[in-house]
Amino acid sequence: MKTRFAPDRGLSSRMVITSFLLGLLYVGFVALLIALTKSAVLAVLIAGGMLFAQYWFSDRIALYAMHGRIVTPEQAPELHGAIDRLCALADMPKPRVAIADVDLPNAFATGRNPKNAVVCVTTGIMRRLDQDELEGVLSHELSHVAHRDVAVMTIASFLGVLAGLITRFGLYGGLGRNRDQNTAVIVLTIIAVSIAVYAISFLLTRALSRYRELAADRAGAMLTGRPSALASALTKISGDIARIPSRDLRQAEAFNAFFFAPAISGKGAGASLSSLFSTHPSLEKRLDRLGVLSRELGDQA
Repeated sequence: MKTRFAPDRGLSSRMVITSFLLGLLYVGFVALLIALTKSAVLAVLIAGGMLFAQYWFSDRIALYAMHGRIVTPEQAPELHGAIDRLCALADMPKPRVAIADVDLPNAFATGRNPKNAVVCVTTGIMRRLDQDELEGVLSHELSHVAHRDVAVMTIASFLGVLAGLITRFGLYGGLGRNRDQNTAVIVLTIIAVSIAVYAISFLLTRALSRYRELAADRAGAMLTGRPSALASALTKISGDIARIPSRDLRQAEAFNAFFFAPAISGKGAGASLSSLFSTHPSLEKRLDRLGVLSRELGDQA
């Protein structure tokens, strides 16, 4: 699907490389499942079934978890109007539009492809941003859909979920029931490999997530021609998130990789170690990139 969003070869190459590396891990992990279940058919059914469910129902799962609901143009005319304008400007199909009734100021896009995508905003972000700022955020999210990195992130996160489940199964199931020494060694090996797979997939998906946010910032700002509006939205949202109780933020933390701004970014996010585990670049880095783009475009807003 060709759109007027600026193409990003860096993002495309990173998605291909990440998918290839995760594919290798996935093949190895299926072999591990076969060893664990002693049945190739059962292993493929488990892995394939979970992957199918996560890929096919990712939009519904995300909306349910965030208490989001699909809204019609009559229910949210201003929101639909903004997305209509941006989709016409980008020459792309209009995704479904949803609102999550939560105070956390944020937005996300989900769905297996552009024709089945959903862009969801929270009531918190609609209340805090002006029209230009909200359109900047919406353009950012629409660029995720146009670049298809939403689907790649959905699939990429699957392997880590599966590895985590196998680790728990081994710790709380296999080790507790099997006292035979050989069996215990096998279970411990499976757990060790699962932990390694989880760690590798975790780092790969986090690296891709950070880059895709920078790519979406740039593509979204170039589409609207107002990087300063997106920078203003980022500043407002990050400041307001910092004032929300940590208990409320932790409930949404699982969706950090899909959010416009992380629910919990942690202190010292600019440090090298912290940045390895972050789903988003630091606020300073995003604002610096938008500042450079603003000067390039002559944005005087």
